[in-house]
Amino acid sequence: MTSVARAKSVTWLAPDDRTYWFPPIEQALDEPNGLLAAGGDLAPGRLLAAYRRGIFPWYSPGQPILWWSPDPREVLKPANFHRNRSLVKAIRSRNLVITFDQAFEQVIDACAAPRRYSSGTWITQAMRDAYVELHRLGAAHSVETWCDGRLIGGVYGVSQGKIFFGESMFSHEANGSKAALAALAERAENSGCALIDCQFASPHLRRLGSIALPRADFRRLLETLVVAPTAPTFAQSAAIAFS
Repeated sequence: MTSVARAKSVTWLAPDDRTYWFPPIEQALDEPNGLLAAGGDLAPGRLLAAYRRGIFPWYSPGQPILWWSPDPREVLKPANFHRNRSLVKAIRSRNLVITFDQAFEQVIDACAAPRRYSSGTWITQAMRDAYVELHRLGAAHSVETWCDGRLIGGVYGVSQGKIFFGESMFSHEANGSKAALAALAERAENSGCALIDCQFASPHLRRLGSIALPRADFRRLLETLVVAPTAPTFAQSAAIAFS
């Protein structure tokens, strides 16, 4: 008897389900890569339950909430960040200052703003409100790059156990986001954070040291890293000069 592979389909989540159930990530579609579920809500409990399972929300205005778990998964090991000489020289020459959790709402608003290569945004008002609430609860964090008092770059995401789940970054001037990510990687390595999740690959992230992990390997890492005590990556928020 021949076996027939079961077709994958998107699971619809009930918005009033407070068990925050998600289907197994192995059920995610191959095309589009990683689409797992739709619906539900952006309550803090659901968002954190999603991240702990290797799932994140990503959708455009007018769409239902879409939940993703791509294969492979792009990640950055903090010790492998490519902090090359040219980057360090460029950053030092401008006397950039890095802060942690000092301008979360400014960072997420800058990430949501139209880019040169795209007029739209996936950071809807509902998404913004949800992550601002996570920040208030101590789960979402930001890293900011300043030059002469101006916010020129930054990154934000969610911290769970020993993983930082990166959500988005922006750069208004040269090296703005690179400086923030470099500081995040350095602080993460020193505080015991083992992994920075980058979700999807990009040439920019690859140049900075990210790699692709099979989803099964990423899931196995999650099983140990998200249940560990949260790394104190953001325990100090004082401004630091980039060194």
